[in-house]
Amino acid sequence: MQKRLIYFFCFLLVNITGWAQSNNTFTNPLLISGADPWSIYKDGFYYYTQTMGDSIVIWKTKDLSDLKTAERKTIFIPPPNTYYSKQLWAPEIHFITNKWYVYFAADNGKNENHRLYVLENTSPDPLNGAWIFKGKISDRSDKWAIDGSVFEYRRKLYMIWSGWYGDHNGSQDIYIAKMKNPYTIKSRRVRISSAIYDWEKHGDLNDPNNPPHVDVNEGPQILMNKKKIFLIYSASGCWTEQYSLGMLTFTGKRNLLDSTYWKKNIEPVFKNAPENTVYAPGHNSFFKSPDGKEDWILYHANSAQGQGCGRNRSPRAQRFIWNKDETPFFGEPVKTGTPIEVPSNNKQN
Repeated sequence: MQKRLIYFFCFLLVNITGWAQSNNTFTNPLLISGADPWSIYKDGFYYYTQTMGDSIVIWKTKDLSDLKTAERKTIFIPPPNTYYSKQLWAPEIHFITNKWYVYFAADNGKNENHRLYVLENTSPDPLNGAWIFKGKISDRSDKWAIDGSVFEYRRKLYMIWSGWYGDHNGSQDIYIAKMKNPYTIKSRRVRISSAIYDWEKHGDLNDPNNPPHVDVNEGPQILMNKKKIFLIYSASGCWTEQYSLGMLTFTGKRNLLDSTYWKKNIEPVFKNAPENTVYAPGHNSFFKSPDGKEDWILYHANSAQGQGCGRNRSPRAQRFIWNKDETPFFGEPVKTGTPIEVPSNNKQN
């Protein structure tokens, strides 16, 4: 009888420990499918979104590593037969001047007509209230544009995006402009990054299903550390395994619109890891743990070779640290299925 009790308590202890571990860890990917992941943390909740193609959906959760069980709501389905009815890409949700804004790229079925658009919501909870279509957001050139993101620096609002210099698909560059308000650009656009290194130019020009260029800089994201400003972007064709993250560092003091102050790393800062079954990691964003003590990178990647830019891409998250020179160190993509400790403050007690 005594031995049976000992065995029973040992069995119970093992199972309780296993339960605690499963609740204190997660594994990538966070969802089966989802490209261009983005999140924001406000009032105890993460609000997450990703490319859906035909609509915009927002997830709401206290634990970003548990997206599978998060509440979700479709907040926007574009009306048919407009210039923003199709190919809705890379939405981002921001909270600016006590209002919610969603920025996204869309077209009418023709890629050359891709432009940036914005929605507005005055509700404290973005899953409630009405989302109002504010229209197209563009500088005076009104050129092809995708992957819009906004950020504040010295109390001024800026937008960054990936665009064409002219009216035809030649190369994707990164632009920046100053904003008048969350839905209006007031300055001229300034090109601050173009593909110049070999690792930014991978692609197959002979593939008719892909754009006729390989010079790609896209998905720009601002990352700040104390007084330093970094811009992390995606490089090369997303249909290649070599799709990776590059980094620009702002070396000036104030004028973000001076392109000479943006210095590019000669090597990618985050790239594919075949040994970990992670391919084409890119189009990232960043978030902090609920207690604000940890920095995390959110990105999409494929789990096998040759999966390209389709629905096989899935969102992933992992913690990163800072080097002594205050630059970010992302390491390499964590192996698919490897247990990762949940962001601090989410651990079960």
